[in-house]
Amino acid sequence: MTTSVKTIASNGLWSNNAALVQILGLCPLLAVTGTVVNALGLGLATMVVLVGSNVAVSLIRNYVPDAIRLPAFVMIIASFTTCAELLMQAYTYELYQVLGIFIPLIVTNCTILGRAEAFARKNALLPSLLDGVFMSLGFLAVLLVLGALREIIGQGTLFTNMHLIFGEAARDWQVVLFPNYVDFLFAVLPPGAFVGLGLIIAVKNLIDDKQEQKRLANAEKITAGSKRVRVTGTIA
Repeated sequence: MTTSVKTIASNGLWSNNAALVQILGLCPLLAVTGTVVNALGLGLATMVVLVGSNVAVSLIRNYVPDAIRLPAFVMIIASFTTCAELLMQAYTYELYQVLGIFIPLIVTNCTILGRAEAFARKNALLPSLLDGVFMSLGFLAVLLVLGALREIIGQGTLFTNMHLIFGEAARDWQVVLFPNYVDFLFAVLPPGAFVGLGLIIAVKNLIDDKQEQKRLANAEKITAGSKRVRVTGTIA
């Protein structure tokens, strides 16, 4: 099975986005996106696991019997999750403590197992690698947008505590958008995450509807402009 790079990129980033279309991986997505730094940390960890597991599954796809396929995939995902967890403990320990149980829970993220089962086991190395990259980028984008939205509405700031990932040089990256802002607790809590995700999905659906209407209008123009030509007799 072969899939073009354009199709893989479009599926991962937009038309088959894991969070907005497939509605997968919502537990960590809703739980830790209170700020941009939390969303970025979880998104990068998920990217490591998704890309690594897609590559590994693609490499062994012809050697694993169907009877043990899913357990083998879960073991691969768990191995890469452990690697991501150890890397965070070594280099971003404070952020690892903030994210807590949601880093080990990447093992249970249906997005990762779903891509391994639906794509990586049916495709060669390069398409599987690209699928992992673009699917994780699409998931990361949703995390960042939701995290930024909740941080702005909930705290009136943006890029708070970015030093947890980028070191002390990023401590001053915080942008105070609304001085003397009274925190809006609803946006910080999980109910605010549900509302924020619903708004993002609604915006995506509006954009898709407009694009579909435009496509249909162009198709009608082409149909109306075409003429049927009837040829009779012999053409020399």
